[in-house]
Amino acid sequence: MQRTAMTRRLDGVRWNRFHTTVALALGVGWLLDAFEVTIVGNVIGVFKQLWHLSNLEASWVLSIWFAGLMIGAYGFGFLADRFGRRRLFLLTLVLYGSFTLLTAAAWSYGALLAFRLLTAIGVGAEYSAINSAIAEFIPARSRGRTNAAVMNFWSLGAIAAALVTLYLVNVLPPQYGWRVAFGFGALVALSTALMRRSIPESPRWLFEQGRVDEAEQVVQGIEQGRTSWQAPASGAVKGDAQRGVWAQTRELLRRHPGRVALGCALDFSEAAGYYGLFAFLALFILPAVHVPDGFAPFFYLIGNVGALVGGVVVMLVLDRAGRKSTVPVFYLLAAGGVLVLAASMRTGSWVWVLAAFTLANLLATGGWISAYPTFSEIFPTELRATGIGLSVAVGRLGAFAAPLVLTAVADRYGMLPALLLLASFWLIGAAAMLPWLRWGIEGRGRALESMMAAEGAR
Repeated sequence: MQRTAMTRRLDGVRWNRFHTTVALALGVGWLLDAFEVTIVGNVIGVFKQLWHLSNLEASWVLSIWFAGLMIGAYGFGFLADRFGRRRLFLLTLVLYGSFTLLTAAAWSYGALLAFRLLTAIGVGAEYSAINSAIAEFIPARSRGRTNAAVMNFWSLGAIAAALVTLYLVNVLPPQYGWRVAFGFGALVALSTALMRRSIPESPRWLFEQGRVDEAEQVVQGIEQGRTSWQAPASGAVKGDAQRGVWAQTRELLRRHPGRVALGCALDFSEAAGYYGLFAFLALFILPAVHVPDGFAPFFYLIGNVGALVGGVVVMLVLDRAGRKSTVPVFYLLAAGGVLVLAASMRTGSWVWVLAAFTLANLLATGGWISAYPTFSEIFPTELRATGIGLSVAVGRLGAFAAPLVLTAVADRYGMLPALLLLASFWLIGAAAMLPWLRWGIEGRGRALESMMAAEGAR
C-alpha cells in the first residue's frame, strides 16, 4: 500500500520546474553522443592525413565507438540497478567529458583509439542511466512525450556538430580544428555535470532498496518543484541486489524473456537501419550523385533538421496514439523512406537525393525515438537499467555490422539490392512488435508498477 501511494503521487504531480530541469539535464547526454558521432565522421579525413592511416585503420576510429557503447550500456546498466541512477548519470558525464578532453590532446593513432573507446563507454552508460531515470521520474501521462523530447537532443547535437564543422573546424588549420571541436564537447559535458547535481536519486529505486524515508523526501521535493538537492547518503544495497552482473542478467532473462527479446529486437533494428543509412550515404550515395564538396556539411545539416521534425512528431503522438500504434507504424514508414531514397537515385540529381534523405532521416529518427520509451518502461525497477543496457548492447551489434554487410552487398550486387537490405532492417522491429500488439501491455498513461502487475495477472 505504501508503494502504491508513493507511485500515485509521482504520477499525479503536476508538471513543474523539477521535471523541466530533469529533461534538460539528461537530454544533453543524447546531444553529446550525436555530436561525437558526427564530428568524428567529419574529421576522419584529417586523421588519415595526420597519422597516414589506411582505410582499415581509419574505419577502426568509427568501429571502436560501438564497442565502447556496448560495454558502457551493459556494464553500467547493471551498476545503475545496483548503486542507483544518480551516481551513474553523474559519473558517466564526468567520464565522457574527461576522455573527450584527452581525445583532443591525442598524440598518436593508438592514443586516439584508446580515448575513443573510453569516451564511448561513458556515453554508452548514459543510455541505461538516462532512460531509467526519465521513466521513473516523469508522471505516467507525459512519460512518453518527455522521453521523446529528451531524445530529440540527438538531432540538436548532430546540428551543432555540423555548425561547428562549418564555422570552426573548417576555418582553423586542420591539425588544430578537430582538437578544438573535441574540447568544445568536453566543456559542454563537464558544465552539464554541474547541472545534473540538481537531480535526486530515483524514489522508485530508493523504495526498492528499502530506503523508504529517503524515497518519501524525494517525492515531497518533486511535489514542491525543488531543483536543489543534497547528495544522498551511501545507504546499504538490498541483499538480492548484491548479485553480480551475470546473475542479474540471468534473472532478467528468466523472468522477462519476452520483454528482453522485444527491447533487443527494436534496438538492433533501429541501430542497423539508422547507422546503416548514414554509412551507405557517405560511402556510396554522395559519391554517386556528385554532391559539391563545399555543400556536403549542409547536406547533413538539412537532413538532421528533418530528423528533428520526425522526433517532434513522435513526441506529440506517442502519449496520444500509444506505443503499440506509433512504434510499428514508424518502423514501417522508415523502411518506406529507404525505398524513396532508392527511387531518388534513379534521377541522378543530388537535390532529389537530399530531399529523399531528409525524409528517410525524419522517419528513421521517428522510429528509434518511439522505440526507446517503449522498451525502457517495460522492465521492473530493480532490473530496468540492466534491461535497457542489454537491449542497447545487442543493438550496437546491428550498428557495427550494418555498414560492413551493406558495403559487401553493394560491391557485389549493386546499390539497389543494398538499399533493399537496408529497408529490411527496419522490418525486424516492425515484426517484433506483432506479438506485443497481441499479448503486450500498452504503456500510454499507465504507471510503471501497474504494467508489471498486469503481466502478473496474465
